[in-house]
Amino acid sequence: MGGLLTRVLLILGLATGILGSALVYAQANPENPEGSSVVAVMAQKTAYANMKMILDNAPQIIAGRDVIDREFRPRNNAVTADEKRLGAIQERLNSDLDSVTRAQLDRDIRSLNRAIIRRKEDLIEEINFRRNEIENGVRETLELAIRIVAEQQGFDMVLTDPVVLYHSQRIDLTSAILKQLRLEYEADQQEQTSR
Repeated sequence: MGGLLTRVLLILGLATGILGSALVYAQANPENPEGSSVVAVMAQKTAYANMKMILDNAPQIIAGRDVIDREFRPRNNAVTADEKRLGAIQERLNSDLDSVTRAQLDRDIRSLNRAIIRRKEDLIEEINFRRNEIENGVRETLELAIRIVAEQQGFDMVLTDPVVLYHSQRIDLTSAILKQLRLEYEADQQEQTSR
């Protein structure tokens, strides 16, 4: 989600910069008939949405995190148990042992450590894949909520971070978007329980 969103935001930032430059040019050259269209574009009613806050607090995302937690908790617990077992083996290695037992424990430690590292990497990769899958599934809902709130409040454009350096609270739609997402989530939950 981050890669596409970042590209879109960079394009919006570039477009804003270009339009800003065009506006300065249009104001500096009043004979320019094309300047009026640039002024019209810049006069659009613009709003702001804090996507980090939305992604952190949207009930659809929170529910997705809970699904991921339930899905991967057993595997995470197994890795944690292996880490404890590794610690116990390492403690045994510190006691008085003959050289054959010490060498065997050392091999066991290296082998178990490699297995733990490999399993952790696999687990992280699968969790990230699953999180991206859930976020991509929610993206359409987020975009729809943003569009609904923007249209209800009469905004022509909604900007998000990192393009925005400053915004007034009166144009911040974040709370309204989260409210819309909660309404949609509750409606989805009611629909699922009625089935």
